[in-house]
Amino acid sequence: MNISSKNYSSIEQIRDQLKNNETQLKRQESVSESESFQSIFEKQKISVSEELKFSKHACERLASRKIDLTNEQLMKLETGAKQAKTKGIKESLVIVDGLNFIVSVTNNTVITAVDEDEQQIFTNIDGAVIM
Repeated sequence: MNISSKNYSSIEQIRDQLKNNETQLKRQESVSESESFQSIFEKQKISVSEELKFSKHACERLASRKIDLTNEQLMKLETGAKQAKTKGIKESLVIVDGLNFIVSVTNNTVITAVDEDEQQIFTNIDGAVIM
């Protein structure tokens, strides 16, 4: 800013003008920082995979019970998780062809798998999807 080119009647006016300029610069910086953060957040959000993941525990349960999911069953499981998400469910029981899966819809992760021979009591879920 070129202060000498403006006509000020006092030092106080110059000081006030400088303070106003500093305040405007800080506002612009904070807006550009928040926009920058927002754009980074959106990019990160887009790059997150929509593919359903399996926790280590779920993988161990499937292996110990010798359960091999077909591509069709995996697609049904993913569809069930997506349907649960659209309904606002956070922890869901998804039943696919007699196999029961507890899915953290929030994290898009299968937490555990239960086959039809096991006890059928499910806790800490807020919804169920039967495929």
